[in-house]
Amino acid sequence: MVYLNGNDALVFDTPTNNKASSELIDWIGKRKIKGVVVTHFHIDCLGGLKEFHLNEIESYASKLTIELAKKDGQELPRQSFDDKIAFVVGKKIAYAQFFGQGHTKDNVVGYVPSEKALFGGCLIKALNSGKGNLVDANTNQWSTTVERIKNKIDGIEVVIPGHGKNGGIELLDFTIQLFKEK
Repeated sequence: MVYLNGNDALVFDTPTNNKASSELIDWIGKRKIKGVVVTHFHIDCLGGLKEFHLNEIESYASKLTIELAKKDGQELPRQSFDDKIAFVVGKKIAYAQFFGQGHTKDNVVGYVPSEKALFGGCLIKALNSGKGNLVDANTNQWSTTVERIKNKIDGIEVVIPGHGKNGGIELLDFTIQLFKEK
């Protein structure tokens, strides 16, 4: 997700490689990119991080994400946070926050209150999708984590999954049901 406000931009997750990251940075153009937030340690979130660093764009991730990315030998985000971080983008606020385990044990989501928009990353599934990559998943806590998001963030209207088509709150409900204990 790219959040644009005024002359500023904030990116949630890089493309999977540096070439695509370069194209994204060019597309954002003259706006000041306040940072890139890596939502978890998989390649589809930080594969193009080196290009952001080459362009002197700051990168952020949870301490756990950085620890897990180190084990994989990935390019590492440079700034860390514990459970939540806020960014000023233009004259608006955007957050990244950890609500619990699901797709991975480190997955965070992005939220822009003024836009009522949630970037769920790979934690949130597109309607009618399958469960996806479960290699590092905690399927026992996944539904509880998404319920926590739904209950703690008021007014969500736009939900953007990590893969697939965006929608509304129904994406949260779909994800909750997909991982509920049967």
